Order: sequence, then structure tokens, then C-alpha cells
Amino acid sequence: MTPAQARTLLQDSFAAALAAADPLRIVPAHLPAPPAGRTLVVGAGKAAAAMALAVEQNWPATAPLEGLVITRYRHGLLTNRIAVLEAGHPVPDAAGEQAASEILRKVKALTAQDLLLVLVSGGGSSLLSLPAEGITIADLRQVTQQLLRSGAPIQSMNTVRKHLSAIQGGRLAAASRAPVHALVISDVTGDDPTHIASGPCAPDPTTYRDAIGILERYAVEAPAAVAGHLARGARGEIAETPKPGDRLFSKTENRVIATAQQSLEAAAFFFRSQGVQPVILGDSVTGEAREVAKVYAALARQVRRHGNPWQPPVALVSGGECTVTVRGEGRGGRCAEFLLSLALDLDGAPGIYALACDTDGIDGSEDNAGAILDPATLQRAHNQRLDAAALLDCNDAYRFFEGTGDLIVTGPTRTNVNDYRAILIA
Repeated sequence: MTPAQARTLLQDSFAAALAAADPLRIVPAHLPAPPAGRTLVVGAGKAAAAMALAVEQNWPATAPLEGLVITRYRHGLLTNRIAVLEAGHPVPDAAGEQAASEILRKVKALTAQDLLLVLVSGGGSSLLSLPAEGITIADLRQVTQQLLRSGAPIQSMNTVRKHLSAIQGGRLAAASRAPVHALVISDVTGDDPTHIASGPCAPDPTTYRDAIGILERYAVEAPAAVAGHLARGARGEIAETPKPGDRLFSKTENRVIATAQQSLEAAAFFFRSQGVQPVILGDSVTGEAREVAKVYAALARQVRRHGNPWQPPVALVSGGECTVTVRGEGRGGRCAEFLLSLALDLDGAPGIYALACDTDGIDGSEDNAGAILDPATLQRAHNQRLDAAALLDCNDAYRFFEGTGDLIVTGPTRTNVNDYRAILIA
């Protein structure tokens, strides 16, 4: 297998993983029957526009349909009956606040004869940002920015956001008199709807006290309005989010229609069809990206040197969401950081290739989905006078892979089932 063939194989496996999470393919089979009244479609997330288009293309032409969904800037699509608005991600902005307020207003106007169809996907936590009373969008931005830099897992971040929101943590479903049918594309480990986009239609088992504990654990300095709101909630002066077992969820269904595991299985099927043994290492890998990479490098070396526990050619495939505790001022997301750490640990080991990409097409805040490496990557970096270790120390993996020519740029994929990693041992 030549280096060019190996790189193509890895990129084609990523394409197979993305296809398995394409809303235009997966949404139609999960659409409910039209109600006696009208159908309102609302939603938020990186996949919201594609999900809305899939609904439009497969909804009966004679059945009433209207709606509003929010997606990230540059992730919109042209639709006819469902409006698509763009807003800020990963940090919320005024556009998201205004759109979320309009969604809540429309939901409150529904009757028992109508249907609320909610399209939920990763990224919805920041896009569907309607702060609780007394909290401003500026307060929410400040807390979000600190949490993003702290290395807190997404579940912890969303626990805080639910308790600063007027619409998340089950409150959107609570506002509807109509039955609620939520279609969910999962971008979190475990695929629990309560954690996806901060669970606008799902029961919330967490509390205000939990949110306070998370801010303390990650040394987040909350604005006075946020600290006061959470304190009042902990004292019982503000109503909690709806909890599991609440009767209001008797008319609500949360259906997870795409997961990281499904995409990993699609990639595995592709590798198998190409004569490469696939091994799925897990769909819920978490931890610091650079530390996870060291474990994977050791496993790859074991396979390459000793044919144990699998004989090459083999592809080690995994999903989940690693974290990056930001200490430097560099550019790059968790996939590029994972890959740079992997490159350093492998140190040019022959016959080992790897790809790491975010399935939404955006790794962190840059324009790349991720990157790819081969045994010559470090040498190319050396030729460009790039210090790999120093760049990793300052969280500047984007600059490293930009210099080596190994960035993968897909543009917005309009789906999101977390990260995709594949290590090919030839």
C-alpha cells in the first residue's frame, strides 16, 4: 500500500462515516404522520438546515407545514416552508437569542390538535440561546467562553447552560400544548437526549446545585447575574428544570436517529470492503486529546511491530469527544491536537497513517474538519522549520498541519455525530 493509497483510504472512510449521518438520508424514515391541525417545525443545531430540508422534501404537499430552525453561520440551506436562521456558535449571540425567542413564541401558540416537530442536533446549546430572566446574552457569552477554555466535558457545560436558559432543559417541550416529536442527531457520548443541544425536549436530571458545582470545579468566574440566578435556584426560589417522570413528557417523544456508533459501523464496513480489518475502539472516547493520542500510538506500534492483538492491515476506528484544556494562544481544535500528539509519539513510525476529523466539518473554530498524517509528516514539518512539540504546547496544531499540507477542509457537512478518528496500520 502506497502512502497515497493509504491517505485516500482514510479520507474515503471519513466520507462513509458522514454519509451514515446525512440528514437527507436518515430523517425521512422517522417522520410522524401529519396531525389533524397544523405542524410547526422548530429546531437548532449544525444539522438543523439539512434536517429541515429533509422534512420539506418528504412532507405531504397538502398538509400544513411551517417553522423556524437555527443553525450556525454558513450552515444554512434554501428552504420553502421552514425558515432557516443563522446564529453564533460556539459562543451564543443576539441573533440566536432573537430566533430562540421567536421559536418559543410560536410553540406557545400551538393547540392540542397540532404537532410540534423538533429537529435537534449538536451545536444547539449555543444556537438556541434564550437566557433566563435577569441574565443577558453577554452574561451567557462570558460563561460559555470560560467553559470552552476550561476543558469541561460537554455534559458539564450543558448542565450549566440548562440552568441559565428559558428554553433548554426540557422547557421547550413544557411550553407546548401540542404533542412533541423530537428527532435527534447525537453529538455526545452516550446519546442521551438530555445532553444533546442541552435537551430542549428532554427531562433534566441535573440541578442548580450541580451547575454551581461545575463552575467551582472549573474555576469559572460567573457574572453577578449568573451567580445570583443559580444561587436563587439552589435555594428553591426559582423553578427547577422539568425532571424525569414529570407528566408533561407523556406527550413527548425524543427519538435519536443518528449516532457516532452508526457512523463508525459504516466506516468499518467500508474498510472491510477494501480488504482492511476494522476494529472499533469505541464511540465514547473522552479525555484530553493529547493524552488519548499517546495511548492510541502505543496500540498502533504494538500492531505494527508484533501483529498483536491484530494482524495488519488493520484500521483502528473510534468516535467520541476529547477535550482540550487551552493553555496557549494557538489555533486548532481537538482533532488536530489529537493528531499532532499522535505524530510526536509515533515519531515517523513506518506503515502507520491516521486521520482525525470533526463530523460537522469544523474542528474547533477554524476552517478545517481536521487533518491527516503519514510517516513523513514530521519530516515535512522539519523542512518547514516547524517545531511540533512547541506548537503542541501552545495549542497551535492548525499551524502545524497547515505547514505540512495535511489539513482536511470539507466545509460545513450539516450533520454532527462527534469526532471521527481512524488509524491505518498497513
